[in-house]
Amino acid sequence: MIDVHCHYHDSRFDGYSDEEGADSRDSLIKRLAKSGIILIENGTNPKTNEEALNLAARHDNMYAAVGIYPGDSDIPPEDEDLVIEQLEKQLLSPKVVAIGEIGLDYYWDEPDREIQKRWFGLMLDLAEKHDLPVEIHNRESHGDMVEILSQRKNSRGLMHCFSGSAETARQLASMGWHISFGGSVTFKNAKKTAAAAAAVPEDLLLIETDCPYMAPMPHRGKTNRSDWMKYTVERLAEIRGQTPEHIVEITTRNAKKLFGI
Repeated sequence: MIDVHCHYHDSRFDGYSDEEGADSRDSLIKRLAKSGIILIENGTNPKTNEEALNLAARHDNMYAAVGIYPGDSDIPPEDEDLVIEQLEKQLLSPKVVAIGEIGLDYYWDEPDREIQKRWFGLMLDLAEKHDLPVEIHNRESHGDMVEILSQRKNSRGLMHCFSGSAETARQLASMGWHISFGGSVTFKNAKKTAAAAAAVPEDLLLIETDCPYMAPMPHRGKTNRSDWMKYTVERLAEIRGQTPEHIVEITTRNAKKLFGI
């Protein structure tokens, strides 16, 4: 399996241990590697981008995405050139396979929406310049998101942890965007997400964890980890009338093609 969106640099993995014998963040990632799981680690700001890249450098089964998350986009104007310059340097690493996590988040009042949209545009520009896919966060901003992406004919990538409607999923898919589902699709009240999962074309479907967040049932509320994608796979198979093996096969193929791994 390929977890296309995770955050193992997160402090929730500091001092990590579990009942399967992992006694650190690194030992967990090594165990996942032995299970054949590939990870796309996402940064969100200058500090976590560096952490994500350093972590990916230590593990053969991990790649990195670097970018500016909407919640971290309120960057002082005098620092903007430095941030872009740092990103440009990080993109030289063979471990960087995407720009992410980027996007829009209107759930919170800050940063200002115009600031978010400006940095989202800058990140899309950077991805197009370097011919890289993007990993997009989209929360309560579907209208602006679709409008912006409809004007970006050279952009490609995925909508991470998709929470929109089946109609929005079809619209984005018609524009060539991959749709990624995580643990939330297993939640009992996730009828809208289930409908969207049923609507995504086979060649655009992806799976993820967004760990340490969004652990699937029956582990909801715990620190999420990538081997628990099996529950997401089982639920997607049920929703789509396919076998879990087929879901793993198509999502792995789609991720390898999108990220060039």
